[in-house]
Amino acid sequence: MSREQERIRKKLENNPIAECNRIQNRFCPGLFSMFGSVKDPRHQSYIDYSARVMLGTMYYKSIAGISSMQEMTRTFNDERICRNLYRFMGEHEKDYMPHGVTENEFLERLNPKELEDIQQNIVYSMIRRKTFDNARVLKKWQVIVDATELDEGYQKKNEHYLSRCYNRGEDNEYLKYHRSVLEAKICFGENLVCSIASETIENSENYINQSDEAVKQDCESKAFVRLAAKIKKRFPRLPIIITADGLYVTKKVLQICKDYHWNYIIRYKEGCASSIAEEYRALPEKETVGTDIEYQNKIMFQEFDVNLIYYRERKMAKGKAKETPFAWITSIGITKSNAKKIVHAGRNRWKIENQGFNRQKHWQGKIEHACSFHERAQKNHYLMEQFADFMKQLYEHFYLEKNEIKKLQKNISSELLASFGRQLTKPEDIPARLNDSALN
Repeated sequence: MSREQERIRKKLENNPIAECNRIQNRFCPGLFSMFGSVKDPRHQSYIDYSARVMLGTMYYKSIAGISSMQEMTRTFNDERICRNLYRFMGEHEKDYMPHGVTENEFLERLNPKELEDIQQNIVYSMIRRKTFDNARVLKKWQVIVDATELDEGYQKKNEHYLSRCYNRGEDNEYLKYHRSVLEAKICFGENLVCSIASETIENSENYINQSDEAVKQDCESKAFVRLAAKIKKRFPRLPIIITADGLYVTKKVLQICKDYHWNYIIRYKEGCASSIAEEYRALPEKETVGTDIEYQNKIMFQEFDVNLIYYRERKMAKGKAKETPFAWITSIGITKSNAKKIVHAGRNRWKIENQGFNRQKHWQGKIEHACSFHERAQKNHYLMEQFADFMKQLYEHFYLEKNEIKKLQKNISSELLASFGRQLTKPEDIPARLNDSALN
C-alpha cells in the first residue's frame, strides 16, 4: 500500500469511537439495556445516576484504556466528553459523569452475578449469529483456559488475597500478596476471543476463618473445578473442547471433562505425566502425517485412555532453521484427516495470552491496576474490562482490518479516547458513516 493510499484509508475513519459504537450496535445492540436491567443494590430514592449510566461509564473507561478511577474522573470531567458519553448511552444529559468514588461504592454493592449474566448473554448472542461458525474445531467450540496474576504487592488489600513467601527460612524472608483469576475464553476466530467465564483464585471465607497453621490457599486446579461447573451451568448443551496447558494433565480435570461430555486438547510435557511418554515410546510403530506430525491413540493414563500427538514446528529465525517440539493429549480420536486440525487447535492456546491477558495488561488497558481494595468491586471491574475488550476486538477485526487501516495496538485505546470529545451535533451522528460492504 502506498503512502497516499494509507492516508486516504486513515481519513475514512474520521471518528474512531463512532465506528466502535457502530460495531457494538451491530453485534451487541442490547448491551446498554442489559446494563440498565441489572438489579440495582442502591435505594432508588437516593440515586443520581442510573445503573445504565454507572456501568456505561465503566464500559467507556475500559474502551479508552484508562487505568485508574482518578484518571477516569479527571478525563470524563470534560464538557464535550460528558455530553457525548450520555448520548452514546442513550441517556438524558447531566452536568457531570459519575465520580470514581461513586462508581466504586456502586460496584462494591453490585452482585457480580449480574455482570456474569451479561457475560453469558453476549456469548450466546455471538454463537447464535452464525458469523463465527468457521471458528469451530470439528464442529465444537474451543474454550481456552488459563490463569493470570492481576496484581502483587506488600499490602494485603483484602482478606481474599493470596500470600507468597520469598526467601523462606532465610534472614531476609518476606511476604507479598497477590490476586489472580482463572479465565476461560471462547475462540471466535483468528484474533477474536471472548470471555465465557471467570473465576477468581482467592481465599474463601472457609480458608480465612482457619488458623494460620491450618490454612490452605486456593489454587488454579481448585478454581478450575468451580470454573467448569459455572460453564456447564450456563451452557449445558454447548459442544466444547477445553484447551489448556500442562498443569491440567490430571485425573480430576479429565474426569470433569468426561462427566460434562466435553472434549479436551491439553498441552503435554513429559514431566507432568511421565507414564504417557513411556508407554508411547514403548510402542513399536506410530502413525504419522507428513514429516512433522506423529500420533497414537488409546494410551493408558490412570483409568483413562488418552490420545497423544506430537508436532515439530519448523520456522526460520534470524536466517537459521528452528525446530520446536509440541505435544498434546486429547480425548478426540486422532486420524490422518483431523490431525492437522487438532494441532492447530492446540497451538491456539497462545491466544488467551496475546488476545487476552497481554493486550489487557500492556497494550489496551491495565487490568493489573487495582481500582478498588474491595473484593466484590475488583471482580466487577475485571468483568467490565472483558466486555469492553471484546468490543474493541470486534472493532479491530470488522472495521480496521476490513478497511485496511493499520494501527499499533498500543495506540488503539488512546485514539478512541481522543475521539470521545469530537463534535457530535445529533444523536444520528453517533453511528459511523461506514461503507456497508466493509461490514459484510
